[in-house]
Amino acid sequence: MQSEYGVMDLFDDLPPAPDDAYTLIAPGAVLLRGLGREGDAALLRAVQTVIAQAPLRHMQTPGGYTMSVAMTSCGALGWVSDPQGYRYSARDPVSNQPWPAMPDCLLALAQRAAAQAGYANFQPEACLINQYLPGAKLSLHQDKDEQDLSAPIVSLSLGLPAVFLFGTPSRKDRPQRWRLVHGDVVVWGGPSRLAYHGVQPLEEGAHALLGRQRLNLTFRRVRV
Repeated sequence: MQSEYGVMDLFDDLPPAPDDAYTLIAPGAVLLRGLGREGDAALLRAVQTVIAQAPLRHMQTPGGYTMSVAMTSCGALGWVSDPQGYRYSARDPVSNQPWPAMPDCLLALAQRAAAQAGYANFQPEACLINQYLPGAKLSLHQDKDEQDLSAPIVSLSLGLPAVFLFGTPSRKDRPQRWRLVHGDVVVWGGPSRLAYHGVQPLEEGAHALLGRQRLNLTFRRVRV
């Protein structure tokens, strides 16, 4: 699928960074500026440990489209996309081994973010790790492969800035555009749990810690 919005003028007319770290962007959806910046070196070491055990790969959609974003997972469950469909699996289909355990520092960050957004006792079972290189994007979609839709999604951005598209549960509504930078966390649940969201094509750049890439970690509770 192609993004519904153009590549040009990615950062024009975007909402400015708020004066404080907490911004309600939609009912049940919160932007926490810079929450993951402190301790980012430890977070990145944990991510690299996961990638060493379960390397990033470009999955195929059921329609045969190869995703521009490279992905892997950690936790009790990992997300899988292939010609048979979208689903969660307890094993990495490449190695047939269990996914790497979710590192404690990643779990702690996800739980802290969820609590600050108003979602107490968040217990994620899966952490999806997405690698964006310049030009990579994620078309508008809903996160609806989870059985437990009462739990929020927690999304951490590391590396290059990106334009995050965040809409409503109706695909007809034009999404807001938010510029996310290293350490920003977005949490959404409740009335926004099935909001359409995506990422516009990543612009060229170089980040001090990650170089020409953006890493996005999304934490999910899957089973009821």
